[in-house]
Amino acid sequence: MTVPSSPMSSTVSTPHGMLPPTRLGSYDSPISGASGSFAQPEQEFNDNNETELLSVSWNQDYGCFAAGTNRGFRIYNCEPFKETFRRDLKSGGFKIVEMLFRCNILALVGGAANSQYPPNKVLIWDDHQSRCIGEFAFRSEVRGVKLRRDRIVVVLEHKIYVHNFMDLKLLHQIETAANPRGLCCLSQNVNAFVLACPGLRRGQIRIEHFGLRMTKFINAHDSQVACFTLTTDGLLLATASAKGTLIRIFNTMDGTRLQEVRRGVDRAEIYSIALSPNVQWLAVSSDKGTVHLFSLRVRVAGEDSPAHSDVAQSPSLVCQNSSTSLDALISTSTGANPGSSLSFMRGVLPKYFSSEWSFAQFHLPEETQFVAAFGSQNTVLIIGMDGSFYRCSFDPVNGGQMVQQEYNRFLTSDNQPR
Repeated sequence: MTVPSSPMSSTVSTPHGMLPPTRLGSYDSPISGASGSFAQPEQEFNDNNETELLSVSWNQDYGCFAAGTNRGFRIYNCEPFKETFRRDLKSGGFKIVEMLFRCNILALVGGAANSQYPPNKVLIWDDHQSRCIGEFAFRSEVRGVKLRRDRIVVVLEHKIYVHNFMDLKLLHQIETAANPRGLCCLSQNVNAFVLACPGLRRGQIRIEHFGLRMTKFINAHDSQVACFTLTTDGLLLATASAKGTLIRIFNTMDGTRLQEVRRGVDRAEIYSIALSPNVQWLAVSSDKGTVHLFSLRVRVAGEDSPAHSDVAQSPSLVCQNSSTSLDALISTSTGANPGSSLSFMRGVLPKYFSSEWSFAQFHLPEETQFVAAFGSQNTVLIIGMDGSFYRCSFDPVNGGQMVQQEYNRFLTSDNQPR
């Protein structure tokens, strides 16, 4: 089936029809063969050939991550750490590999050296059937792909396309400012579809509450936005600018700024921002070689409410900026971010002196790009573009230096699935 496409896209096809996703655990099922245009790869590489890492990305619950390489792609489980699946190709690798939780569906975008699948095509790959079940072709390079159980979102440099998952029908088109990094994030609650993307102005973020048919523009920073993320329910947005010194947290319903924390003083490129599932912690990685962990004093009233409640019925956000009333919002088992000893002179001294600094830190090589996420039991997971995986723990009461609990080189042959 071929659906009429927008002026920016050339074709959207589903040669075999879409099927509902099915869970494959940790991709341990063997591959018996392949059909369709995506041919079963021949194992023409050996371990003496160098594998180049093109991209790394977490799945939606941080339980797995995908690595796109110049050979193909690999899937890794985080706890316990192991490679669970890989596919090596004759025709090249993938610069984007997007998972959908742990199910059989992947979105793939070829790398520049991939002759069979160029970087202007998105492949929807069903690993259960070992074949491509859908394809999007565009006239310009695909910068990002994001998945929900009911939507496929494709990001180009100046436009975002939102498609229905089951029939690939185009539902929405969103114009953005130049977005070469493919910045976009989605909520994952079943009944609350929220999308965040760059607006048309510098420093602006556009929030689409599709269920409420509401659009909100947040002027997050004076300079260009470099990185942002949403909570699972889409109620909170955390942002960083190209300057990279401050991280801000906003209420996506009304655009209110709820909290601001300081990564540092010097300019930095922010690689990733992650919010813990309980919205208690925020982790930031940058080119300065340190992962910073911050304690959030933003709380959702009624945190024990069902995880899949509708946005319209979601509990209200609570925030208090006064340091004298901070204790009421922080669990007795966690600490607060440190501040300057001169913070009592807020409004008199420069803003720097009233900043909240990171609660815990973990130091890494500065020359490598790392992205961070949250594991279980007060742990932070970190993957690097040098093929490294770290799991470190932090003290939720005292903070300070995080402790390395695990380290792996995930591109080595020792991690191959058995």
